[in-house]
Amino acid sequence: MTPDITHLVRVLRSEGVALLPTDTIYGLHALATSEKGLAAIAAIKGRDAGKPFVVIGSSRQQLESIGARFTDAARAALDELWPGPLTAVVPLRAPIPASRGSATLGVRVPALPWLRQLAQETGPLASTSANRSGEPPLITPDELSPDLQKSIDAVLNGGRLEGKPSTIVDFTGDEPRLIREGEPFFTQKVWKTLRKSL
Repeated sequence: MTPDITHLVRVLRSEGVALLPTDTIYGLHALATSEKGLAAIAAIKGRDAGKPFVVIGSSRQQLESIGARFTDAARAALDELWPGPLTAVVPLRAPIPASRGSATLGVRVPALPWLRQLAQETGPLASTSANRSGEPPLITPDELSPDLQKSIDAVLNGGRLEGKPSTIVDFTGDEPRLIREGEPFFTQKVWKTLRKSL
């Protein structure tokens, strides 16, 4: 699949919302710094407008540029595990729109090269599963209800996705803490890498 990056960049830079396949599941995306785009996603999902978003970036360095802070141990572990389906919860220098006032942020560098390229061109993107709150994630855009389709500015159909959500590790304490297991083999790799970095 070779997506039209130019069109997606235009939609996202204009503070729109895009439904995109990721290396895990389909997600709704908007600029991590766009209050308008984030409010639109919250309305589409029917979710609490104060709930923080996960932010995907093209690299750890790009995430650091918006205030994400990594300890030396976290940096060493994530440089081995990223790009990949791992969301790291890390401290922020200061809250950003996507963190919704929180002093921490879940961040990820996805495995898909085109998605990293998109984030490189737009800036980091807020990302959340493409479903109404309380419902299972979409595995294909064909499952999108007509009323939701009208609320989304761009849809990229990457076919059927049945991946698991990302593994989540909290790096804000003295030691990393596993919050959610994702794909089993990758989660094992996460554990092994974290043990080495401690």
